[in-house]
Formats: sequence, structure tokens, C-alpha cells
Amino acid sequence: MGGANQENQSELLEYYRLAYEKEKKKNTDLAAKLAQAQSLAEELDFKLKRIKNNPIWKLTKPLRDVMHWMIRMKDRVGRLGSPRGIARKLRSKMIEKRAMRQHGKASFPTKEQAEVMEKTRFPKDITFSILVPLYNTPKRFLTEMIDSVTAQTYRKWELCLADGSDTEHGYVGEICRQYAEKDRRIVYKKLESNEGISGNTNECYRMATGQYIALFDHDDILHPCVLFEYMKVICEQDADYIYCDEATFKNGDIDNMITLHFKPDYAIDNLRANNYICHFSAFSRELLEGTQLFRSEFDGSQDHDMILRLTTRARKVVHVPKLLYYWRSHKASVASDISAKLYCIESAKGAVADHLRTCGLEHFEITSTRAFETIFRIKYQLTAYPKVSIIIPNKDHYEDLSRCISSILDKSTYENYEIIVVENNSTSKEIREYYEEIKRHPKIKLAVYEGDFNYSKINNFGASFAEGDFLLLLNNDTEVITVNWLEELLMYAQREDVGAVGAKLYYEDRTIQHAGIVLELGAHRTAGHSHYKVNIENVGYMGRLCYAQDVSAVTGACLMVRKCYFQELEGLDEGFAVALNDVDFCLRLREKGLLNVFTPFAELYHYESKSRGLDDMDDRARRYDEECARFRQKWKKVLAAGDPYYNPNFSLDRSDFSLRILS
Repeated sequence: MGGANQENQSELLEYYRLAYEKEKKKNTDLAAKLAQAQSLAEELDFKLKRIKNNPIWKLTKPLRDVMHWMIRMKDRVGRLGSPRGIARKLRSKMIEKRAMRQHGKASFPTKEQAEVMEKTRFPKDITFSILVPLYNTPKRFLTEMIDSVTAQTYRKWELCLADGSDTEHGYVGEICRQYAEKDRRIVYKKLESNEGISGNTNECYRMATGQYIALFDHDDILHPCVLFEYMKVICEQDADYIYCDEATFKNGDIDNMITLHFKPDYAIDNLRANNYICHFSAFSRELLEGTQLFRSEFDGSQDHDMILRLTTRARKVVHVPKLLYYWRSHKASVASDISAKLYCIESAKGAVADHLRTCGLEHFEITSTRAFETIFRIKYQLTAYPKVSIIIPNKDHYEDLSRCISSILDKSTYENYEIIVVENNSTSKEIREYYEEIKRHPKIKLAVYEGDFNYSKINNFGASFAEGDFLLLLNNDTEVITVNWLEELLMYAQREDVGAVGAKLYYEDRTIQHAGIVLELGAHRTAGHSHYKVNIENVGYMGRLCYAQDVSAVTGACLMVRKCYFQELEGLDEGFAVALNDVDFCLRLREKGLLNVFTPFAELYHYESKSRGLDDMDDRARRYDEECARFRQKWKKVLAAGDPYYNPNFSLDRSDFSLRILS
């Protein structure tokens, strides 16, 4: 027995040694490729600098500028297309401008409407303490800011002004005292020294007596109804943290809007990657018990730090989907140029890192994205190395399937996976021969499903053969682009609060096929893909194509989920044979309190070559219409409430975040 045990131990040691050597070789190969790429990049950079320092290159700059301008004009004219296309785009621009105007002064209440709001009696007695740290505020900005508070249709507020201005800006104090003499709700204090944004705001907080705290910048403007709208959600939804939509304006006129930011409801992954909540935050004083308002170590991004801390503690975070805050853009503001305060970038990274550590997450990496310096990519370390079972339904389509499987085998850096091809009534000799070939591969299984085409049944059948702890539903007409695609999906799927995770998918022409699914989007008012057919280089609405975010659903063309969650929900609903089975599955995950995440850092091509086979087109259309009707009935209440991750001010007829014209 002892000899047998020694022999077994020797075999086990040899197995681990070989596995270690294999992994070491793989890492060495990857490191070599990376070093080679870096070397090439350095060489190209050296050559580029040598060209640019050449006197002839410098002398010909004016000529090149003219040439590049002509090329840009040619491209723009080409993109406009036909006269009909030009007319359509001009009409779209006109509609967009009209939609923008309706969110400015046109949205302010009439005198009669304001009087009704002022007389409204709410079931709760709430006073809002509006905190405004002052520092050398220009006269016009100061008076417009205060006037926007005194114009509020909800009258129970106090304005707390802490002034850190220097002696050359003594008029700040004079103006504030004049306002305070006329209105007791305005409280002013001159500080002995300027303590920065955090210190001055904290001094405002010491002056506050209200049950809710609201944060307001000294050069911005509030909509007259913002406090009234906030009071409504406090009373109706017991909100203890509230925020709204906002716009950036220039030239002193709020109707001259540069950017309109219509936000999703509370979404933790969005917030970690991007301080989308920003203005106008109001929250219960109780959320601050045992913690600080602003922390000076995060000056420049003190609001992001505070929002992460308080929303994590909040019982009910409510987003009011109305444009109620106007952020002034001028030379000294962050709204004008982030480089005005470069320290904001490192401060924001620090705030996010502190939040992640507080949530028990370690060994992450935070980097800026191409969208904006303070829009982040967060790379989480995998906590384990679980097996992933990749389920690929297939009927014929040799070229699609072979391309898909080859891309997985050749490009994937994550090795602990298996591929389960679910064969469904193929007839071609070519695919049969390919099946015989791939069956010999140690990572590939072939499962034969003989029933009629039903996407849900086929995937559920394939899942019954899975050995992995995670399932990845994958269409046969996809091709891997990102070598670490499995890691990028798994880093979110490994979280216990996450249900499904989806990838960024492109058509062959490098336009977007999938970047998250929006409920009710499209003609059938069931669900549609956001940023559909947008170019690969586009950063998306407010940078949304550049960071991982929470969405209502992701496509089943590439969907990762824990096997235990899949089993608990009994897989895909087999009543959705062709369409919407993925959206239905994601909504059922959402019912369990789980998040669905879209990550743009796992990228694949999706050629959409009808992997379900050559069904009769009329029959397919009929089934699609029937399943859309069933979906709308099943999720009637959810659809009526609207997609929480898609603002109701956006049109449901287009996927490009065009504004809806309000009736």
C-alpha cells in the first residue's frame, strides 16, 4: 500500500509540474509578445518624432493643414449621403434643437403654476439646507445663484453660505449680507481663511439646521421646481438620497446649452466608473451620522467620494428624470475643461479605490478611458479560476462555427473552459465531417438535440452537459476579438450581486451590434439595442461605450451567468422559442435582485448569419410577433415603469439617445 501511495504521489507531483511548466510557458510567451509590441511601439514613436523634427516637415505644415481640411470636408459630405439623407439629418437636427429648448426656461412654471406649488401641503415637514461654499465668486454668478434659490416653488429651505473669499473680493460678503437682511432663510458666514472646497462646504454644514442637505455650486443655477420635485419623491417614495438630470450652459443663458445629461436611475457600476450623479444631490441628514460630508483628501473629487459613501448607505436612492440643474461653463470651471483642475483625476481614482476597498474588493486597477480622464475602466482580479462552459447551438453553418471555435481556441488567454456544441438537425456533409474533427479535441463536447428549432430548449439542453460553474451562451456566428474576453466577463460574473454579463459586439463593418439592451426600444416596444450601428470609434452618449455599466438586459449571443443562477431560474423560458428569451431571462435575474452588466472590454464580432437555419421567413415573422405580444403581456408592469437605465427623456424610436419631444 505504501508503494502504491508513493507512486500516486509521484504521478500527482508530475501532473502539477507539467501544469506549472505549461502555464509558465504560456505566461512567458505572452510576456514576449507584449515586449515585442512595446519595442515596436517605441520604434515607431522614435521614427515619428524624427519625421516631425525634420525642417521640411515643419515647412510643409500649412499645405498639410489645407489638405487635411479638404479630406475632412469630403468625408463629411460623403457621410451625408443623398439629398434625401441630407434633408433627413437636417430635420433630425432641428428636432434635437427643439427638444433641447423645451428643457430650458420653457420648462419653468407660469406664475399660476408656481402659486399652486407654493400652496401645496405635503404630509412631511422637511426643510432643505442648501450648502454653497463661496470663493471669489463673480458678482453676476453670485446673484443669479442666490436668485435661483429664492425663486423655489417649495418654500421651506435655508441657504447656508460660507465665504472663503480673499480681501480683493469683499463685495461677495456685501452682496450676501444684503440678501440675508431681506430673507432670514439666508445664512451667511465670513470664514477667517479659505479652507478649500471640502473645508468651506463642511463649514456650511455646521450652519445647517434642515432635515435634508443639498449641495449647490456657487456659480450655477437651480430650476425653480427642483425642491418641489424632491419633496414629492421624499413623501411618495421615502427617498433619502435624490438627484436629477442636469445641463451645462454657456454665455450666461441657460437656454444656450452645450450638453444635456439625462441620467439613468441608481446604478452602482456606472457610479464606480463615472460620477454620473454629480448635481443636484440632496440627502437625509441621517446618512451623515458617523461620517463626514466632504473629506479634504479627496478635494477635486470630493463629491464623487461623498456620493459613493452615502448612496451605499441609503435605503432609497431616487432619480428625478427632469433637467433641474444648470451647470455654468466658464474659463475657470471644471465644466469648461478638466485640465483646469488636473488633480481631480487622481482624486477621483482615489475616491473610487477607497469605496472599492470599503466594499471588500482588493487588487483592482483603475485607469482613465478614451472617453474622458474621469471616466474609468476598473479591472477586478479574479477571485478563483472556475471552469466556464461555453454553449454554442448550431445547425449546418460550417464556416460560422469553425471560425467561432477557432477564435476561442486560438485567442483566449483563459484556459479553464469547455465548449459544448449543441447540434440541431444539420444536414450538410461538411458540418458532419467538422463534428468528427472537433470531437477529438479535449475541450470540446458535441451534444445532439433532435427537436424542432427552439433557442431556449437548445441552450437548456446544452447546459445539462455543462461541468463548469459558469455558463456562457454564445452564438455560432461570433468571433473573438479581445484575447482576455473570458476574464473580462468573469470578473463581473464572479460577483454574487451580478446575474448576467454581456459583451460588446460588432458587425463585420465595425459598427456596433450590441452594447446593452433597453426595454421598450424599437417598433415592437419590447426591447432593443442601444447605440445600434454606431461606429466602433464612437465613445457613446456621455462616454457610455467606454465603461462597464448596469443594464436591464444583455443579448444571449454572448451572455455569461453562474450555472447555479441559471438552474435556479430553470434556464431560458422555452415559451420564447425564437426571440426575447435572453431579455426575459435577464429580467427574471433582475427580479431576484441581481444586476445585469454590459462591459465594453470583452469584444467580439457578431455576423448575425441566421444561426437558426433556413426557416420560412413568413413563419419566422409570425412567431416573432407572437412572442413580442407574449413578452409585452408577461412584463406589462415592468415595461410600464420604464427602463431604469434609460432616461424617459430619450426617444424610444431611435437607439442613439435622441431626445424625445415632450407633448
